[in-house]
Amino acid sequence: MAKAGTRLAGKANDILQVFTHNVAQFGYDGTNLSDIANELSISKGTIVHHYGTKDRLLAALHESYMRRRLTEAKLLISRLEHPDQQLAGLLFAFILYQEHDRDATIAFQREVMRLSALDSEAEGVSLRTEYIGLVRAVISDGVAAGRFRQTDMQVQSLLMFGSAQWAYTWFDPHGDETAEEVGAALVDLVLGSLLARRTNLAALADPHGIAAQTARQCLLDGPESGLAAS
Repeated sequence: MAKAGTRLAGKANDILQVFTHNVAQFGYDGTNLSDIANELSISKGTIVHHYGTKDRLLAALHESYMRRRLTEAKLLISRLEHPDQQLAGLLFAFILYQEHDRDATIAFQREVMRLSALDSEAEGVSLRTEYIGLVRAVISDGVAAGRFRQTDMQVQSLLMFGSAQWAYTWFDPHGDETAEEVGAALVDLVLGSLLARRTNLAALADPHGIAAQTARQCLLDGPESGLAAS
């Protein structure tokens, strides 16, 4: 029985991974269940058995993606001592996602408006809300500690997320600049305007520094990419 359950879970993960790849390549509207079935040499009915509809597959993608990002973010915050380091690490991670979990990140970011229209009670929506709250809490802690200037937290966080949102359209993991180097530019941009004192900015934005390296390690130590949520 356990082996049968493992096979079923493995098939569900295979379906989600192929769906995620196809959404990243062709978009949600350009992805169909028949192509997924053909690629996996299974029946379309098998996909329906596991997920029901294409919308439910998208919801599963959303949930599994946000669960991984939230786990990694919590791990990162636990490993960095100060709010400015924590925020720098999160900003590096925003760009590292483009390399570490590329298909899921592209699929998530290109369909973000469709995901926003999902049922507000869906688990993925709840996880995304928790993730945004976590980032805002880091900013709030930085203000309270005197490391960040007083700021409109909602606007500041939306600007940060917006800066990273379209990175999938121009960032090339095989290009001239590494993910850490692009992340360093994002850290410099955001923390350059947020830090109460900029004396530590160069260290925070160092692509070989503690924030960047901790972000990279947390992604490696976090949950395996592409797996369906259990």
